[in-house]
Amino acid sequence: MKPTIERTKKMIDEILEVYPEKTRKERERHLKPNDPTGECASGCQIKSNVKSRPGVMTTRGCAYAGSKGVVWGPVKDVVHVSHGPVGCGQYSWWSRRNYCNGTAGIDSFATMQITSDFLERDIVFGGDKKLQQLCLEVKEMFPLAKGISVQSECPIGLIGDDIEAVTKKMTKQLGIPVIPVRCEGFRGVSQSLGHHIANDAIRDHVLGKNKPERTTDYDVNLIGDYNIGGDGWASRKILEGMGLRVLAQWSGDATINELAIAPSARLNVIHCYRSMNYICRHMEDSYSIPWVEYNFFGPTKTYQSIRKIASYFDDSVKEKAEQMIATHKPMMDKVIEHYRARLEGKTVMLYVGGLRPRHVIGAYEDLGMEVIATGYEFGHSDDYKRTYPEMKEASVIYDDVTPYEMEELTRRLRPDLVGAGVKEKYAYHKLGVPFRQMHSWDYSGPYHGFDGFAVFARDMDMTVNSPTWNLIRRKK
Repeated sequence: MKPTIERTKKMIDEILEVYPEKTRKERERHLKPNDPTGECASGCQIKSNVKSRPGVMTTRGCAYAGSKGVVWGPVKDVVHVSHGPVGCGQYSWWSRRNYCNGTAGIDSFATMQITSDFLERDIVFGGDKKLQQLCLEVKEMFPLAKGISVQSECPIGLIGDDIEAVTKKMTKQLGIPVIPVRCEGFRGVSQSLGHHIANDAIRDHVLGKNKPERTTDYDVNLIGDYNIGGDGWASRKILEGMGLRVLAQWSGDATINELAIAPSARLNVIHCYRSMNYICRHMEDSYSIPWVEYNFFGPTKTYQSIRKIASYFDDSVKEKAEQMIATHKPMMDKVIEHYRARLEGKTVMLYVGGLRPRHVIGAYEDLGMEVIATGYEFGHSDDYKRTYPEMKEASVIYDDVTPYEMEELTRRLRPDLVGAGVKEKYAYHKLGVPFRQMHSWDYSGPYHGFDGFAVFARDMDMTVNSPTWNLIRRKK
């Protein structure tokens, strides 16, 4: 039976009936039947970027996770100090698989976890001296490090440590930038504010501090690609194949110098809008650099994005863009021909962070699959406005959805595949529902661009059509 807005609304109401009235009224603002126009009079727009309700489980992270785990962590030649108790930093230890060139512990530090290991006495007496000593030891142990970032955890803001004074002193003493990042976990309602704080720290302490040796009319900054499983490298190959020069790559496989010279580019191309739109807007306002969003998931969106990026340059770039599309299209068509026969008509539920709840929709559609429900862990209203047109009418849209709601939606919608995060993975295995971990590609990748689509298609087929699921009794 084809879903309608009324039927979807009734299903959502039934799911929310178990909550107390106050909780139900609050949660019903976060689950809606989709109206592709986003303008329905019945209040179809999702409420987002608000505090999670106490007592209702959430899979969100904190501001520290958004700064250290997403934006700053992949900058490879900087030692990122988790300033606070050991636990927060341990959880962030390379969990996102941000690939980078270099030798770990020598000139690349993205895979390492460095912490000030706050203890009770540091809460009582303060941690400024400890931070200063840590910076000295970092410089001694890692002489090739080009900088240090101090990623504040919750206790730092609570006790009022003056990390700005310490980092200013250490910058002069060590001869490398030591950057304070006030990303204490309690700030904001999710990791989203951590992205913003990290962008502001780059703006205030790094951006524009250096100049490239030379510039060209084809210089671009590749922003918001964290090189998960090699995504950034796949994206870079496309841009370079168009005749563009990637001046700076943010922040997967990035160096601090790339962040510094970025204002010399002619265009910012941004993949993860949620985490990096702030710095793009700043560079547009302060350096007159235009920015454009792109989507390299699946051939349809990749072709569209290539042409959109090429439109900012001269005919030589446009011609190379068309040549590149023509060169890769037969291979893409072959992938679709092989896997579409196995995946046609399969349905998908998504619940991820960043851009993926909307960006991967086109890749699934290229394979003949349909995304019937999607939502964000920490999206804002502008993320949802970009999502409504991508989804069919009466499909389900949700924000900061709870495990209970996800399980009930899964039971009622019966998707053939669920794509969510590491916190949901094993629960879905127990439910007997095919599942892909779509935060870091379930230890696979890349998924971006021409290199990634064949991997993406193979992984979805391998998951949906695995005989393993026949051995598990799916919960009814």
